[in-house]
Amino acid sequence: MMTSKLILSAAAASLALAACAAVPVAIHAQSAATSTRATPPPLPVGTCINMGNSLEPEQEGSWGGAPVDAADFARISAAGFDTVRIPVRWHNKSMETAPYTVDPEWMARVVEVVDMALAEDLNVILNSHHFDPIYSDPQGTAQWHGGVWDQIARQFADYPEEHLWFELENEPHDQLTHANLLDTLEPALVAVRASNPTRAVIIGGENWSGVDSLATLPLPDDANIHSTFHYYDPFPFTHQGASWTAPNIPEPGRQFGSPADLAQLQRDVAKVETYIERTGRVPFMGETGAYDRHVSTPERAAYHQAVREAFTPSGIGICTWAYANTFPFWDRQSGDWLPGMRAAMGLPED
Repeated sequence: MMTSKLILSAAAASLALAACAAVPVAIHAQSAATSTRATPPPLPVGTCINMGNSLEPEQEGSWGGAPVDAADFARISAAGFDTVRIPVRWHNKSMETAPYTVDPEWMARVVEVVDMALAEDLNVILNSHHFDPIYSDPQGTAQWHGGVWDQIARQFADYPEEHLWFELENEPHDQLTHANLLDTLEPALVAVRASNPTRAVIIGGENWSGVDSLATLPLPDDANIHSTFHYYDPFPFTHQGASWTAPNIPEPGRQFGSPADLAQLQRDVAKVETYIERTGRVPFMGETGAYDRHVSTPERAAYHQAVREAFTPSGIGICTWAYANTFPFWDRQSGDWLPGMRAAMGLPED
């Protein structure tokens, strides 16, 4: 018997599929303002959490993380989350030249993780994360990236479209910009559409998919494409002391909640509302959070609550970063959810 959450999610996705026709196996860019196709209903992302520092490091569970197991997804589902975003690193698990073969053991592990999530009635966003060469050499890497996505798409072609969605590449940046984004992603989208003609595909914009990228985000003329953005503003607060931002590491001690901070939050909400009004598409927030090294749990909870309360009236689904390890919601050491973090996302604490 389907749970009520599964029934609601399936119903929302069925509406989306009913509104969408199969797309041709070629990318034709649509205007940022208009499209020749109907825009899809929003993905039923709801309240979502990233499985950060799990499958996207160089090796699973490094960066202080740990391998994912079924208990993680049972815990996430029981807490009331609707969706999990599963970031995956593929470039170091695949051949750089044709036929771009993905390590079979790695593919099997990704399948295992996706299966565990779906078994708990969770929607799954499966992405390509840290495909490092594509950022410095987009065109030189596009065929490799597409060859990998061909294998991913064929592997999951029979999985339920209402619960499994593909995100082609996390946070375009460096040389991967809006000027070349669609050309770079074309091999991947063509590969996906060959085996998954109507599955939801997600695309984020340049400059790490910040909220400002929505203003000029180009999308293919494809009725099953969904847009996303990430929100880590104000950056000096959310990333204070974060070593990976070197050489410009924000100084510790920054607090959140000043009138200027709240004014910026409202301006950023307005940017999303302008995008929705202009395009008819409701994007979702694929990542948000505050680094826990110098920011206390109550401060982090207050930030998440402010972001959620500001954006959700516009229909924005939100994926927090992240389940455990850095930016955590769940504490591996204590074996419990950090106090206040679930409530900040509108979920019951217990």
